[in-house]
Amino acid sequence: MTKKKKIYSEKHASQFNWFRAMWQFIVCKIIYMIRLKLVYRIDVRGKENIPKGNKYIVCPNHLSTLDPPMIAGIMPRSVAFMAKKELFDIPLLRWWLDWLGAFSVDREKLGPSTIKTVEEIKKSNWVFGIFPQGTRGIPGEIRGVTKGFAGLARLTKCDILPVGIIGSEQVKRIPFTGKIIINIGKIIPYDRNPDVVKDKWIKEIQELTGFKYIEEKETAEVNN
Repeated sequence: MTKKKKIYSEKHASQFNWFRAMWQFIVCKIIYMIRLKLVYRIDVRGKENIPKGNKYIVCPNHLSTLDPPMIAGIMPRSVAFMAKKELFDIPLLRWWLDWLGAFSVDREKLGPSTIKTVEEIKKSNWVFGIFPQGTRGIPGEIRGVTKGFAGLARLTKCDILPVGIIGSEQVKRIPFTGKIIINIGKIIPYDRNPDVVKDKWIKEIQELTGFKYIEEKETAEVNN
């Protein structure tokens, strides 16, 4: 009998359970945060802007592979991030991401399974996280922003929590030689128009990071 292949793009609320939450707590809030506080002297500002419920999407800018576990480490709730589907083709990494609560996505096309998973996250005690840039950016610049995150916010009727990250791209190993600042902005209310949400997020991230938004030609073509 052929074993059914596990689908990592679609998860149910029951999968965002206490076991995965505890695993994420150990990995992100203990292991990663010890490293970040010792090496990078992480400074988190604006925690009072985090809503008490979970009907919002965490949307940081993206500079480093440290960003997902770092954001999960500072948030009061467990965070389920989307990860590109290619990462789930690697056996050990697939297991690691799965148990940290991540789910796979085709970055070229957000399918029905992605929308369903975000809806399922709302039914749990977790919160959904996504990087609007899609991939790591250049320090000082905000590029490659698509409307995908705003479209998901519209379909799931979620607000947006903008988070500005500064300094996570630095590769430091000696204690107290790095500095990471995380500025959590005020919530961007749900809006039926994705363009409005996208523009508000860009404006907020520029203010939170001091980075300059640069609209790339190819990005503009995709969004039109």
